[in-house]
Amino acid sequence: MTRMASYEATEGKEMMKITDYFRSDYVCINILKTAVSVTLSFVLIVGIYALCNADTFIGQFYQTDFQALVGRILNLYALVMVMYILGAFVIYSYRYTRARKSVRIYQKALKKLISMYGRQD
Repeated sequence: MTRMASYEATEGKEMMKITDYFRSDYVCINILKTAVSVTLSFVLIVGIYALCNADTFIGQFYQTDFQALVGRILNLYALVMVMYILGAFVIYSYRYTRARKSVRIYQKALKKLISMYGRQD
């Protein structure tokens, strides 16, 4: 009983929040969060790089093929996005499966405890 109370107060609180969702909803929400974070980070990194090398860009402004430059940046963005989304899918699917298993064990222990109290009455 003490172990169950400890689980419910610490790790179980987060695990129960996770299992309130369907697996697909939990994974999709977190993939969406990851995609937004990756996009903002990528824009920030490209912006910082452009500001740090502004003198080079200004000096070569008329010789620069902007179509090729934008194409390379978009290809790099797509590659980074795919890597992070695949990673997020694997990680959040694993977390959901682990949480589900943990909550099932907790629920079995809870049912056992309820049946024990039922027998004492």
